[in-house]
Amino acid sequence: METEDLDEAARIFTSVRPRLFGIAYRMLSSAAEAEDLVQDVWLRWQTTDRSAVLNPAAFLATTTTRLAINALQSARVRRETYIGPWLPEPVDTSADPYLGAERGEALEFASLILMEKLTANERAAYVLREAFDYPYGQIADILHSTEPAVRQLVSRARKHVTGERRTPVSSEAQKELLATFVAAARSGDMAELERLFAVDVVSLSDGNGAKQVSRYPVTGAGKIANMYHVISGWFWEGLEVRFAEVNGQPAALLLRDGQVNAVLAITASADGIDQLLWMMNPAKLAAL
Repeated sequence: METEDLDEAARIFTSVRPRLFGIAYRMLSSAAEAEDLVQDVWLRWQTTDRSAVLNPAAFLATTTTRLAINALQSARVRRETYIGPWLPEPVDTSADPYLGAERGEALEFASLILMEKLTANERAAYVLREAFDYPYGQIADILHSTEPAVRQLVSRARKHVTGERRTPVSSEAQKELLATFVAAARSGDMAELERLFAVDVVSLSDGNGAKQVSRYPVTGAGKIANMYHVISGWFWEGLEVRFAEVNGQPAALLLRDGQVNAVLAITASADGIDQLLWMMNPAKLAAL
C-alpha cells in the first residue's frame, strides 16, 4: 500500500515538475539552484500528509514559490561578493522546450536581469502571473496576501520590467544581428561593429574572476567596437561557433575542443544592439 502511495506521489510530482522548475528558474535565474530547490520540494512532498491535500498541483507550486522566495534572499547575498557582472545561468530551451513553451515570458536574459531589482514577492507575483497565468486570487493565497495587494505587486513589477526595456526587434532580426556581430568581431571589422551598435551599447561579461574576462561593464559604441577590433587577433582562435536557442532567444555557443566555452546573447532595438551578454563562468555552462 505504501509503495503504491509513493508511486502515485511520484506520478503527480513528475507531471508538474516542469512547471515547478520553470517557476524556480525564473525566480533564481540559476538552473542548478532551481534543480536543487525542486528536489527539496520532492523530499517535502514525500513526507507530506497527502490525504489532506485537495489540489496537489497548487500545493506543489505554492511550496516551490515559497522556497524560491527564501532562496532568492540567500542568492542575492552570495551575489554581493561575485567578481564582476553577474548574469543569469543560460538554459538550452531547444533541449528543454517545455521551459519556454507554456509561456515564454520572464525567461529572456533582459527580463531576468531587470527582475533582479524586484523584491522577492514582486518577482514571485510577476512570474506566476506573466509566465504561468495564475489567477490573482491564487497568487494571493501562495503569498499569504490579498488580491488587491497582488495586483499592485504585478503592476509595479510589470512597469519596471517593461518600462526599462526598449521595444525589442523580432527574433529573426535579433538572430541576424547576432550572426553579423560574430562575423564582424571575428574579422575585427571596426566600421561594421560600430554600425551594429546603439550609441549607448553595453558589453557585460560574467566570469566570476575567470581569466581574460572583463570585470567591468564596457559602454559606448566606439569603445566597444575598438575593444573587439583589438582582441580579434587572438580571442577567436580555436573557437567553433554554433547558433542555438537559449532562454527562448537566439544565442551563439562558443566551443573549444567540443566544450562550451562561452554563451553570447544580445538585446537589440531599432537603434541596434543595446547589450552584449557574455556568459563565461564555467560553473554556469556545465549543463549546456
